[in-house]
Amino acid sequence: MEFFIDTANLEEIQEIAQWGILRGVTTNPSLIAKEGRDFRTVVQEITDLVDGPISAEVNSYDAKSMIEEGRELASIHKNIVVKIPMTEEGLKAVSVLSKDGIKTNVTLIFSLNQALLAANSGATFVSPFIGRIDDIGYDGLACIEEIVDAFITHGIETRIIAASIRNILHVNQSALLGCDIATIPYKVFKQMAHHPLTDKGIESFQKDWEQHTKKVENK
Repeated sequence: MEFFIDTANLEEIQEIAQWGILRGVTTNPSLIAKEGRDFRTVVQEITDLVDGPISAEVNSYDAKSMIEEGRELASIHKNIVVKIPMTEEGLKAVSVLSKDGIKTNVTLIFSLNQALLAANSGATFVSPFIGRIDDIGYDGLACIEEIVDAFITHGIETRIIAASIRNILHVNQSALLGCDIATIPYKVFKQMAHHPLTDKGIESFQKDWEQHTKKVENK
């Protein structure tokens, strides 16, 4: 399973990219707005940090405008993936953009039916939202499992991005269920890299080494 980071913060992207594990970035209007900077500038700067798919979301909701905006976004850089909301108008836009050879990521997916529609419209990626499904009392990981199973059964090549990840369990289970990609917030990446037994082990090794060094020096 590949790792993308879900953020528009350049410092967060740069730090995780330095780990050597980052394969792409997903953004959305809320994440861009949080940075308080020009949208196009932020997206362009992200492409300089990560050599992989960069999802940039349209800010319109009718097919004609989404197509125009998608073509404009795709012109920024070869790695741009146009992020389109899962609506009837969105499906129309994905169908046209995919025929243009423009990669798309259909976002705000909450069911297998939606994922199948998106894949059949030509989507490069589909992004089911685990956390938001959990928020309304349903099982987000069960949704992921259904999509993975159906795509395997029917040989669907559209890649599945586990999105709206809230914790390490979401990452672990997405991997076990066979997701192609997980797009992960910076905070969860930091949690993934740490374990109390690792910290305890390092502390023990350091203590033992310091004691050993003192003994050698005192001889």
